[in-house]
Amino acid sequence: MKTTLAIFAGALCVTLAIPASVGDAGRGQNAFERRCTGCHALDKIKGAPRLRGVYGRQAGKDPEFIYSDAVKAAPVTWDESTLDRWLTDTESVITGNDMSFRLDNADERGDIIAYLKQLSGK
Repeated sequence: MKTTLAIFAGALCVTLAIPASVGDAGRGQNAFERRCTGCHALDKIKGAPRLRGVYGRQAGKDPEFIYSDAVKAAPVTWDESTLDRWLTDTESVITGNDMSFRLDNADERGDIIAYLKQLSGK
């Protein structure tokens, strides 16, 4: 019985370490175009910073965009975890940022993150 419980506990820990939503970059491109392009573009500054190459980049480091002081000073590097938290609630990642968008759908967030990661070659 103890062995079975130990195996179950180990399997549970491994399962919890796996991201809840593994994204699909193809769906992510469509979601990006629907959800993000009002403010963002991949290769030019719009009302917000360009997003090609954002995955793996430190927050506030696009030299052509003027960020809030909070984003410029943030010790955040964009990866699956930080982007997922950011798209869920930007204030939970960097207090005092200028982005108010939220994306409640975890699958859509995962897809967009997969797309941004693919564009960054990571």
